[in-house]
Amino acid sequence: MANALFDAGRQGFLAGEIDWDANDIRCALVRGYTFSAAHDYVNDVTGAGGTIVASSSAFSGKSTTGGVADASDITFTSVAAGAAITSVIVYTEGSGTDATRRLIAYIDTGTGLPVTPNGANMTIVWDSGANKIFKL
Repeated sequence: MANALFDAGRQGFLAGEIDWDANDIRCALVRGYTFSAAHDYVNDVTGAGGTIVASSSAFSGKSTTGGVADASDITFTSVAAGAAITSVIVYTEGSGTDATRRLIAYIDTGTGLPVTPNGANMTIVWDSGANKIFKL
């Protein structure tokens, strides 16, 4: 697979329901999930066999230029040792339940992925290239 956007995320941006600058945007470290563009919410990821290993706090330093989303790098504290993390999902926080956390992006191709956690901190350094986190 390659990095991709979820249809629900695309629709949210087009309908004005997702505002990258104003909304609480987060990401999660995931294992055991096979991407489906049709998945809408985080509970679809876990319902399809994915495991959320760790979730981030709200993104800071968010910016958009030319349809490209970017934010400050994210550090996850003391990620429990276990099987390899194969992807990262980006989502809106919604009302704080997996059934309201709208999926935006799926990232499984990048420096350091997959990665096997060992109990230490893990930092996601977003791409500094033309597409940053993702490009609409």
